[in-house]
Amino acid sequence: MKALVIGGGIGGLSAAVALRNAGIDCEVFEAVKEIKPVGAAISIWPNGVKCMQHLGMGEIIENYGGPMHFLAYKEYLRGETLTQFSLAPLVERTGGRPCPVSRAELQREMLDFWGRDAVQFGKRVTRCEESTDGVRVWFTDGSTAQGDFLIAADGSHSALRPFVLGYTPERRYAGYVNWNGLVEIDEEIAPGNQWTTFVGEGKRVSLMPVSGGRFYFFFDVPLPAGLAEDRGTLRADLSRYFQGWAAPVQKLIAALDPQTTNRIEIHDIEPFDRLVRGRVALLGDAGHSTTPDIGQGGCAAMEDAVVLGDLFRQHCDIADTLRQYEALRCDRVRDLVLKARKRCDVTHGKNMALTQAWYQELRAETGERIINGLCETIQGGPLG
Repeated sequence: MKALVIGGGIGGLSAAVALRNAGIDCEVFEAVKEIKPVGAAISIWPNGVKCMQHLGMGEIIENYGGPMHFLAYKEYLRGETLTQFSLAPLVERTGGRPCPVSRAELQREMLDFWGRDAVQFGKRVTRCEESTDGVRVWFTDGSTAQGDFLIAADGSHSALRPFVLGYTPERRYAGYVNWNGLVEIDEEIAPGNQWTTFVGEGKRVSLMPVSGGRFYFFFDVPLPAGLAEDRGTLRADLSRYFQGWAAPVQKLIAALDPQTTNRIEIHDIEPFDRLVRGRVALLGDAGHSTTPDIGQGGCAAMEDAVVLGDLFRQHCDIADTLRQYEALRCDRVRDLVLKARKRCDVTHGKNMALTQAWYQELRAETGERIINGLCETIQGGPLG
């Protein structure tokens, strides 16, 4: 049995490893000639950590996951602490630690684990066709590939999604722009073992520790879509959007490198009722494109891969196995997309009365409510 995996990102490589572990040959195709990860880092919560361990890649997360032991929210003007608490209860309840990790390092290590030479780069898919004996795909370079089934892990702009769904869904602008990058840890900005977030005005500034003594930082600002992007004015833009914010925020703006800071307009897509058509299955962002507001995008792709691999260990009928994959994943990924959307709207001031109420709740937060919410999301995954 041979699988075609379209996409050499986190989801595609997770799927390829999972299928290889189930005894299935895989060919992995990536559209670009060189993968340049979108976004500086990614949150791998304990459900994702468990998936990586299950797939045999736990050492990657252990080596490159940042030491995030505490969580704190700060008031935006004076920087006073609204709430601060240990994440130890989360680790104890879920059986794993949260691991923010540089996307470039995660991508590199996963490629090396799979085998960089075993990925065919520069293979942008144009279409696929299903027949009685398998699936064929066509690429822009004129080449084709044939397999018994196909995993479409080609991201939020998936070229294969319309084949599965029968229509082309629109991406939905979530209403805010995100700037993100990496800087050296500076304890005057935030503690090096804590996820620290400054909130106010429907905006946020957040810092997470990753490996190598660095912070992953991001700024969120509610803005119209389609504004011009100019790295030459990036620092001035952030200084204007965060004028009057606390000294650590100003220090972070001064410390960042505009040339390595990403600017992304955040989108999601309405959840789908199907993930599979015949011998073709959607995985990762291709199947459930979400905002990053609960940090579950990468974890959900890893969960997809674990479920897919475990099903193929138990079954050999392709169509039936893919239908079971769809049945096991549809409700879970719908829930994650909609949870992230709800959190996005509260965080970014879609209804400022609700956002202001959330700021007040944070002042009384002991950590219990937030950890309960995190545990509910994490433990809903396939590995508990």
